[in-house]
Amino acid sequence: MNIWLNFLIDSLAFGATFIYGSTGEILTEKAGHLNLGIPGIMCMGGAGGCLILNLVGKSGLPPFLIVILGILGALVFSLLCGMIYSFLTVSLRANQNVTGLTLTTFGVGLSKVIVSKLDPTIYLVGPRKMYRWPFAARQDSLQLLGVLFFAAVIIALASSWILFHTKVGLHLRAVGENPGTADAVGINVTRYKYVATCVGSSIAGLGGFYYIIDYMASQEAYLSVEALGWLSIALVIFALWRPHMTIIGSTVFGILFSLGSYITNVSWIKVTMATTPLLKMLPYVVTILVLIVSSIRNKRENQPPASLGLSYFREER
Repeated sequence: MNIWLNFLIDSLAFGATFIYGSTGEILTEKAGHLNLGIPGIMCMGGAGGCLILNLVGKSGLPPFLIVILGILGALVFSLLCGMIYSFLTVSLRANQNVTGLTLTTFGVGLSKVIVSKLDPTIYLVGPRKMYRWPFAARQDSLQLLGVLFFAAVIIALASSWILFHTKVGLHLRAVGENPGTADAVGINVTRYKYVATCVGSSIAGLGGFYYIIDYMASQEAYLSVEALGWLSIALVIFALWRPHMTIIGSTVFGILFSLGSYITNVSWIKVTMATTPLLKMLPYVVTILVLIVSSIRNKRENQPPASLGLSYFREER
């Protein structure tokens, strides 16, 4: 396969990690909650899925069932994190920023403890080929376009359709814009906030699981998930709070991340040891530029939900 086609496919596959994290965060933010716990939730999702695979990896179960159980493990662990965040910020009205940062610290630490105790020969070697179906036998980047990659694209498109073309999506956006008005017309604000946050957390958790099991398939991959979680939050702004746009944004981020590795294989481009760290900085530089550009936009449709980060006190309505 041509090196540049290989590069593009690899970038697409890597970007799926961001699709999961950003789509999950967009759903949460559309309900008016800024969840800075996404990096920790992605770590916990990855740890939960690996833990389940470690338990069933040599059980002799059918491959499709092992795939499903691994995904369920990631969903359950990240869902529990989402429920903790929802209880603290929706029911107890705790500060969203502090709660999110605390959840990230907790999730990153606990996930490292869990994964470091597991046997990678069980949760990685066999399951990797199962999750890379239908291209598991390939020796190029095409093998990375597996079950979880296509699931990421489907989830992003489905989330966007639900948000902007259904009654549920309209109610959710109303809750994020003005929960008092939404409450006044009979929308259950608390339920929408809980469901959006928990579903968003579950989706984000799949991103960490995908990165560890499928894309990297490495024992040390869990150490990088936190950084990708922070970039997923930044990508929400790049995508203008539209889930389908995360597909484009994640591809751009994937290209920037992979560029440093592939450019060294091009004979007519000379990359020195001093240049390599600069190439690795590209995704973070672009993130800063995106944040600056988005902050000076004046169009209302390109702005975050009006009540983002604000607790809703019904008695003040």
